[in-house]
Amino acid sequence: MKPEGKKFLNIIILGFSFMFLFTAFQTCGNIEQTVIKSFNSTEFHGSGYTSMSIIYGVLSAFSLVAPVVVTVIGPQLSMFFSGLMYSCYIAMFIYPYTWSFYAASVLVGLGAAVLWTAQGNVLTINSTDNTIGRNSGIFWAIFQLSVFFGNLYIYCAWHGHVHITDKDRQTVFISLTVISLVGCFLLFLIRKPDPEPAPSEASQALLQSEQTDSMDSTTSSPRTALCSQAVDAFVKACKIFVTKEMLLLSFSIAYTGLELTFYSGVYGTCIGAMAEFGHDAKSLIGISGICIGVGEILGGGVFGMLNKSSRFGRNPVVLLGFITHYVAFYLIFINIASDAPIAPEAGTDLPAYIKPSVQLALFCSFLLGLGDSCFNTQLLSIVGFMFRNNSAPAFAVFRFIQSIMAAVAFFYSNYLLLHWQLLILVVAGFFGSITFFMAETLAQSMRRESDYNTI
Repeated sequence: MKPEGKKFLNIIILGFSFMFLFTAFQTCGNIEQTVIKSFNSTEFHGSGYTSMSIIYGVLSAFSLVAPVVVTVIGPQLSMFFSGLMYSCYIAMFIYPYTWSFYAASVLVGLGAAVLWTAQGNVLTINSTDNTIGRNSGIFWAIFQLSVFFGNLYIYCAWHGHVHITDKDRQTVFISLTVISLVGCFLLFLIRKPDPEPAPSEASQALLQSEQTDSMDSTTSSPRTALCSQAVDAFVKACKIFVTKEMLLLSFSIAYTGLELTFYSGVYGTCIGAMAEFGHDAKSLIGISGICIGVGEILGGGVFGMLNKSSRFGRNPVVLLGFITHYVAFYLIFINIASDAPIAPEAGTDLPAYIKPSVQLALFCSFLLGLGDSCFNTQLLSIVGFMFRNNSAPAFAVFRFIQSIMAAVAFFYSNYLLLHWQLLILVVAGFFGSITFFMAETLAQSMRRESDYNTI
């Protein structure tokens, strides 16, 4: 197989691996609070919101150290063992205990930091400057199939169930555990890409420098060499964090963390709390998740291709995501009651600005997914391009910023009314878009300099 064909196949395998893994994990996250309520009166006294806070807190704390793991054991094994941690979390619900629930939450936080750092590294080394945008979009589209299949599975499995029995829970979580393990073992089908020849004098000099470093490392013990690589990976992550390019991108990355919390946790809760949606309000949460997934899949597939063909680079896609989210925020503001995020189990009776519409609510779900794919595909592309030689530390910084902002958003979502949460998203989205446009200008300058040096 040609080198380019092997790299493209690796991207496809990576996408399907993550699709299986997150079909299981995202479905678990969507239903865990409902499941917990079904047996919370017994010996189990855990909280889904507390679990998510632990996961994102550990993820953010460990993100800058994750490149050390990826450097020492390689991206493939890093993703495999991290995936097993996700599987442990899902399997815990078969026979849940409070201590194992929170212990597994810590494991997922650790695994997530390593998993996404390694994913960014694999995406980068299997792409070129010309294919990084396409590959980011294709990976994102395949990966987001997990949202569609997971919610559809739960809708079919639990449709018409008023109460979730132990048998219902165990059947679903055994199935989800098996699905997650399929995703883990698919990772072993990824093959190391063939190295590319150095086309310029600068590249040859870099290769000679790497060879010299390699010779120096062989003169020391293997343990010393690994320690040196680990420290180097951590130092690189810290240095990348304060570069001009990453500081500009940090506003966009922070926004994706805030809106991730909103569409994955808050908005579904709002729909389920709307008493005017009738007895089907809770089941609409799954349909909303499917609509979000459709938007993510459409955006990942289409915008990945637009990124390659547009002479304006990534800016048009991010601008479209900015406008799409603003439309969604306005429609949600007038269609959903302000106290919906913090309403009791019985729901809210407060009126919205218009008569609440189920169709409009689900359309907003689609817009949220579409806008999210705009931002994430282009961020994956630009980070992979700007930090090609240090992709693992760069994506570790990416996840650090995103996860810490998600943790902040999960915290304030327990207290703020809907209109205040939307205002935060509007302001963050504006600054995130402006700073992305500035970072893309720098990326275009880097591309022109690279093309000039290869002439």
